[in-house]
Amino acid sequence: MTMVHAQILCILGACAMIEFVEKTIDRSALLWNDITRIRAEAPLVHNITNFVVMNTTANALLALGASPVMAHAAEEVGEMAALARALVVNIGTLSAAWVESMRLAMRAAAANGRPIVFDPVGAGATRFRTETCRRLLAEVPPSIVRGNASEILALAGASGATKGVDSTETSDAAVDAARTLATRYGCVVTVSGAADLIVSSDRTVRVANGHPMMPRVTGLGCTATALTGAFAAVNPSLLDAAAHAMAVMGIAGEMAAAQSPGPGTFQVRFLDALYGLQESDIRSRLKLEAA
Repeated sequence: MTMVHAQILCILGACAMIEFVEKTIDRSALLWNDITRIRAEAPLVHNITNFVVMNTTANALLALGASPVMAHAAEEVGEMAALARALVVNIGTLSAAWVESMRLAMRAAAANGRPIVFDPVGAGATRFRTETCRRLLAEVPPSIVRGNASEILALAGASGATKGVDSTETSDAAVDAARTLATRYGCVVTVSGAADLIVSSDRTVRVANGHPMMPRVTGLGCTATALTGAFAAVNPSLLDAAAHAMAVMGIAGEMAAAQSPGPGTFQVRFLDALYGLQESDIRSRLKLEAA
């Protein structure tokens, strides 16, 4: 056997072992453990987010069991980020003053070892948004980036159209771009879509939970980013934290849609579903697999 043959066999053996481990992991139990920790510990999640979704994301974090704080003044974000268990930065309603606050908060979170979740809302729509995202990520690489396919493509410098803050691409179209970002910044990238893809430099997880009514309610993408912060606060595996957040979003969405004639009712039912989520709901509904 040549050295090359031996190396190939080792690689194949490692791949087989990873596949075996993935198949034997009780994903539902791991996800439920994260939820019970969030409910028991109520981790403080610092959000610098947009005006449109502040109320929605704060209520979602509370319903899940976390403790949200919305603080964006440059005079205090450094202290707040140091106090919190996770920082969520969402550029939705962007301004120069807020950019400075985001930069200061991200530096403080990184200095204190706190996970940073970054949402590049509308990246690719305007030069200001795209360049702001790239500057922030270059200065302080985040732990997790969550965006739709068009946003992820724009951040990676790939071609892809965007429609304001909405995506015109599928999540699968952005896998290579997500991998590029994950490698460039040493982070995990979540690509939201009909199926959510969670990508690291060497692994991909697919979450197929959710409901078609969810894109009809403003702010649910931003809510997914906020919940990712809560999961990152209790789970040191960034890939698992991101995947678990998207799974909970999707499962709660399915449960809410089953009781909702339209988007208005859905918003309320979604919060109720997060609040009342049980282990049996996770076990019966979870659609999460290595891709």
